[in-house]
Amino acid sequence: MASILPIAQIVISLLLIGSILIQARGAGLSAAFGGESTFYHTRRGLERIILWITIVLSALFVAVNIASFVL
Repeated sequence: MASILPIAQIVISLLLIGSILIQARGAGLSAAFGGESTFYHTRRGLERIILWITIVLSALFVAVNIASFVL
């Protein structure tokens, strides 16, 4: 089990990086700090699927890192 965790971390991190890079460009960092957006945009279709894949991969990455810390 302990030998699988580092491999899982590498694979999940590469998939997470890939899913972040293929996302459409959004408002950027300025929106996080109060920058105004000129329109409201809902994610649809493939954009929404990629967003959920990114969220799931992020949760898996955190879970694997906690598991490797505990073990």
